[in-house]
Amino acid sequence: QVQLVESGGGLVQPGGSLRLSCAASGRIFSIYIMGWYRQAPGKQRRLVATITSGGSIDYADSVKGRFTISRDNAKNAVYLQMNSLKPEDTALYYCYVGTTEMPYWGQGTQVTVSS
Repeated sequence: QVQLVESGGGLVQPGGSLRLSCAASGRIFSIYIMGWYRQAPGKQRRLVATITSGGSIDYADSVKGRFTISRDNAKNAVYLQMNSLKPEDTALYYCYVGTTEMPYWGQGTQVTVSS
């Protein structure tokens, strides 16, 4: 079974930085999009950033200019560099991988921004 394992979450002060990593294990084929979603308590899961295999990138308006998504296709990995973090960025962050077969989701990694 394919699994997505996230790492890099934690507690950081406002204005700080974190880098999230997600690596797929097991057999996975034909990845066309990878990305990150987040869900805050009491709210729906929302897109943070996505990147296609061709390099097209989409960001949520709330993170533009602060977050940078990148990928390593050879490693089936996706990353999210988060700078200038704000308390409203606090959420459970989920890695997402879309293939021609099915979507895959990570278990989530907690990001907490607080002074």
